[in-house]
Amino acid sequence: MSGTSDLPVVLVHGIRTSATMWRAQVLALEAAGRTVRAVDLPGHGSRLGTPFTVDGCERVVVDAIDEVGGEALLVGLSLGGYLSIEVAARNPGKVRGLVAAGCCTDPRVPARAAWTRLARWIERTPGSGSGLNAFMVRAALSPQAQADIAAGGFALRVMSEALDAVGVLDPLTALERSACPVWLVNGAWDHFRTQERAYLRAAGRSGQPVRHVVVPGARHLVSLDAPVAFSRVVLEALDTVDPRRR
Repeated sequence: MSGTSDLPVVLVHGIRTSATMWRAQVLALEAAGRTVRAVDLPGHGSRLGTPFTVDGCERVVVDAIDEVGGEALLVGLSLGGYLSIEVAARNPGKVRGLVAAGCCTDPRVPARAAWTRLARWIERTPGSGSGLNAFMVRAALSPQAQADIAAGGFALRVMSEALDAVGVLDPLTALERSACPVWLVNGAWDHFRTQERAYLRAAGRSGQPVRHVVVPGARHLVSLDAPVAFSRVVLEALDTVDPRRR
C-alpha cells in the first residue's frame, strides 16, 4: 500500500479466492500513486474458517474503507461484485464510485439452489474438490494469473455457505439506490452476463452516471484474464470520481 491524498481503492475478491487475485491491479494502482487495499472476505484467505455472512462481509469492506480514509472507489469481481453493489447501497457516504465486474446475473435465479446442492456434495468429497479446482485453474488462467490466485490459498469449503448467503441479495434494487457512478464490467465470454440490460436499466434509474464495459476475449475472471485492460478501467473510474484529480 502507498500513501497519497487521492481517493483510495478497495478491492473485493471472488468466491473461493482471496486478496491475492488482485496482485496485478494492486501493482498498477500503486504505480499510479494510489492507496489500495485488497480485503479477504470471511471464510477466505486470512479469514479462512470465519463464518460467511453478508453482514460480516460488509463489516470487512467498510472497515477497509475506514482504514484508508473513510471513502473509496469500491471494486468487486463476481461474489465481490455482488457484495460491493450491496455495500455501496448500504453505505452511500463511503463509496464514491463502484466497479462491479462479473455479476450481471441476479443471484436469486432458480439455478442457485442446484449449484448449492452440488457445492455441498463437492465439499463432502475427499479433498473438498481440490483436484477439480486445480484443474479448472490450470485450464482457465495464464501461468501468472494462476500464481496470483493461488498465492492466498483456496477456500474450498465456503462455496455452499456463500451461495446460501448471497441468495438474499437484490442487486437490481441496490443499483437503483446507488449514490455514486457505476461501472459494470464483464468479459465478452462471461457466462454471468445474462441480465446486463436489466442491470444497466437499474443503475440508470439511480440518476448516477453508468458505464458498461465489455472486455474482448475475457471470460468470467476478467481481472485475471485481462489484467491491463481491467486496471485501465479502474484508473479511468478513479479519474472520473476523484474530485482531487478532477
